[in-house]
Amino acid sequence: MIKLIDISPKVDAEIEVWPGDTPFRVSWVTRIDEGASCNVASLTTTVHLGSHADGPLHFQPDGQGIGEVDLDPYLGRCRVVDITGSMVVEEAAVLGLELGGAERLLFKTGTFPDFKSWNEDFAYFDPGFVRRLGKMGTKLVGIDTPSVDAFDSKDLPSHHMLLEMGMRNLEGLDLSEVDPGIYELIALPLRLTEADSSPVRAVLRTLE
Repeated sequence: MIKLIDISPKVDAEIEVWPGDTPFRVSWVTRIDEGASCNVASLTTTVHLGSHADGPLHFQPDGQGIGEVDLDPYLGRCRVVDITGSMVVEEAAVLGLELGGAERLLFKTGTFPDFKSWNEDFAYFDPGFVRRLGKMGTKLVGIDTPSVDAFDSKDLPSHHMLLEMGMRNLEGLDLSEVDPGIYELIALPLRLTEADSSPVRAVLRTLE
């Protein structure tokens, strides 16, 4: 039986954002209990909220906004790869694991276990491994941490390697309840043409 698996963390006032970034906040423009005909909410938040997609503008002054990028990488067959406990997504972490069968790879590390509690020691990608995946034909990589680069990285080598290889990324995925294997990924960013990144409602659909 085909089913949907939500791999987006719950978004509310308790979700943590990158230190110094804009926290999530809901305010109400109108409320029924105050005499209005309907409830209307307004959001203040970082675009790097929960599960999100980075656009080139995130780390390039003249890069594309996320609303201008091709949507194809965010929709289609993907493989979830379990490397739980690995601190770097690299060649050594995937030895003996199947990476074929999909143009999109999501890596489950378990190193950012609680979206309500920030930790800096989360897993990240080795840029050389990103290059290898790009040469394999990978269109998109995803990870269950806040960034494809280390928390204290200043030059963001994996972000830049993704751009060099024509790849896209998803960050902040919740893969805690997902078994390794092949799925269909649905994780479309909003058409925010002037923003560097966008939250996504990331979902996996089983194939049988």
